[in-house]
Amino acid sequence: MSILRIAFGRAFSSLLQPRMWLSLVMPVLISLVIWILLTIFALQNFAGWLIDVPPFSWASTFVALGFAKFLAYIGGWALIFAIAYLTALILMSVFMLPVLLKRIAAQSYADLALLGKDSFVGSAVNSLVSMLGFLAGWVLTLPFWLIPGVGLILPLLWLAWLNRRLFSYDVLSLHATDEECKTLKRKHARSLFLIGLIYAALAHVPILGILAPMLAMLTYIHFGLEALRQLRNGAVLVVMTEGTQGA
Repeated sequence: MSILRIAFGRAFSSLLQPRMWLSLVMPVLISLVIWILLTIFALQNFAGWLIDVPPFSWASTFVALGFAKFLAYIGGWALIFAIAYLTALILMSVFMLPVLLKRIAAQSYADLALLGKDSFVGSAVNSLVSMLGFLAGWVLTLPFWLIPGVGLILPLLWLAWLNRRLFSYDVLSLHATDEECKTLKRKHARSLFLIGLIYAALAHVPILGILAPMLAMLTYIHFGLEALRQLRNGAVLVVMTEGTQGA
């Protein structure tokens, strides 16, 4: 069975555990509240700002002002959605993922030795770089929205990039060495991006989109740990303590 199928199967199975929902519900609720508040109080401001920048300003000049306003409101809603989704991902990555990673690893991957680094600072820096890269890329590619269809594809690609960048680091940092991390990311680059793309698409589905950040995190955890297990050929690695070495 492929690692992708294993990861997706175990991720969905994890959602059947009530304890898992209790751990994940808070970031989702916070992002939902942000989405609602921004939609009510900031959508018009975002649309007003977007209509003055390319490609929306070009549309108002060369096409029609009404059409430009329509595009600006669509862009404003997309921006609000991106901010809410980004908030959920950051909260999960920094605060929830370390807890769930240790729990899932103890339950299903106890044979994997902890050869990495448990660094809150490293996770926070990765989250910050991912957030800035996502927002910068999202804004800088706005001019391409005038190309038919590109406005639908670009948000998916940027969310996929964000999912992969954010979670592929955190799920491996505790268990894998630096060399193992590089090997896994290089070997499974397509699969890691595909997972991100699938949940980027799911995030745009009404109601079900609420589950996207949770499922993305769980799938990356299972994929990363299972891929590491297979990289080590299923060997049970034991880190010897000084007492064991002296015995």
